Amino acid sequence: MRTFKLGSSALEVPAVAVGCMRINGLDKPEAERFVRSAMELGANFFDHADIYGAGECEEIFADAIGMNPTVREGIILQSKCGIRPGRFDFSKEHILDSVDKILQRLRTDYLDVLLLHRPDTLVEPEEVAEAFDQLEKSGKVRHFGVSNQNPMQIQLLKKAVKQPLVANQLQLSITNSNMISQGFNVNMHNDSAVNRDGSVLDFCRLHDITIQPWSPFQYGFFEGVFLGSEKFPELNAAIDELAARYDVSSTTIAMAWLLRHPANMQPVTGTTNVQRLQDCIKATDIRLTREEWYSIFTAAGNVLP
Repeated sequence: MRTFKLGSSALEVPAVAVGCMRINGLDKPEAERFVRSAMELGANFFDHADIYGAGECEEIFADAIGMNPTVREGIILQSKCGIRPGRFDFSKEHILDSVDKILQRLRTDYLDVLLLHRPDTLVEPEEVAEAFDQLEKSGKVRHFGVSNQNPMQIQLLKKAVKQPLVANQLQLSITNSNMISQGFNVNMHNDSAVNRDGSVLDFCRLHDITIQPWSPFQYGFFEGVFLGSEKFPELNAAIDELAARYDVSSTTIAMAWLLRHPANMQPVTGTTNVQRLQDCIKATDIRLTREEWYSIFTAAGNVLP
């Protein structure tokens, strides 16, 4: 699989990350097969969060992969913390405690990447900086990032945080593409011109922060998958036409659409189906033409000015 450097770091990562949010829906043999298959496909970057299954997903993953020092050397582990029942918490105490528990569940001494999970409006950047410094100095976390944060929230953190923020995990798909569509509609009097995220796409490109699209096949906020949905007949027709042209699945084309963007994004899959994961990874070998990319974009209902 194609690889690249994550953000401004020297960490070489595969172009597609394996999201583990649903791994607790598999029994032990299924989980072992899924993780083993991902490794065989070159997908060795695994994305976790302490809230996935209330920590159960991390435990199931560690068991499924047979975590030991040799196994650990061959994988890249990312996890997230900061979401608590009814609130967000970026306090130093919570970050440090969360990481210790994540490491315990994953049966490892360190995380390759730690992301702050969604913004905390009560964040004190100095506390985050102290937590990051302590985690880096102890070797428990090697790289840091955020999720669902806009440019000013990132800049606020950088007021105190000295480590590069190498990733920003954001919701992005063909049907949830405002961060792209608003860039076409500058100075226009239409809904697509509304800048809802502070030009986060351009900001991340300017500051060497890798965007990690989550829910790459979802529309709305976990309302469903657009592939095969009767709600998007024109989009599915356009995707199916290209799938036939490239002799791949519709999943592969939808993923290739994201990978075609020059921001060098790293989509996070949500599937636990080996075939669909394989279809996602096949997209790294496809480079859509400009005509093909725009045909999908407009078929989703996006209007060019």
